[in-house]
Amino acid sequence: MALSVSSLTSSFTSLSFSHKAKSKPFAISFVPSRRFTITASASDTESIAEILANAAEAAARITPTRPDLPGGMSVEKYMKSRLPGGIAAQEILTTGRRKCAVARVALQEGNGKIIVNYREAKDYFQGNAVYLQYLTRPLVALGLEKRYDIFVKTHGGGLSGQAQAVCLGVARALLKISEENRPTLRNEGLLTRDARIVERKKAGFKKARKREQFSKR
Repeated sequence: MALSVSSLTSSFTSLSFSHKAKSKPFAISFVPSRRFTITASASDTESIAEILANAAEAAARITPTRPDLPGGMSVEKYMKSRLPGGIAAQEILTTGRRKCAVARVALQEGNGKIIVNYREAKDYFQGNAVYLQYLTRPLVALGLEKRYDIFVKTHGGGLSGQAQAVCLGVARALLKISEENRPTLRNEGLLTRDARIVERKKAGFKKARKREQFSKR
């Protein structure tokens, strides 16, 4: 069956094609600090420069600052200002270890501030009273908890091991300050490196010593 040219032309003209592209919003994400992430989305009418300016302004508003620190600076800037040349360049620097955790501790005269990995100790150790007690235990034993500031860089292990590593590091730093602190710290058992670690799993066992249940038949 033959079709006329006019009928084909009319059928094609009745069809409508849409070539308008759908606009998709774009988003820009960046991390202004270790704990915050800013995401800014834009419509077609906004420029990338405006989005970046808005995101930077939002990041500045939420950057963690401490009003009790000089100039209201952040904890990270405060620690860097107190440790010129980095923690490795400090005069009173010791190392504490516990399980898989390693802590480098620098002691300076101050009023009792404790900063761990550029964060407040209470924030870093999630407000755990036991872990926080480990940090100041050597200072409390000598009655010096309000005379020194503690700056720590730690890695490895968990929070429990890191807290006990800091405790050993603080005790060794106090011993470095004055040899007269040795008897008190020794009597409290704060100068002894705790060598206990998790025993390795054995082949054929469920854990280090746990076996499968014995079945006679």
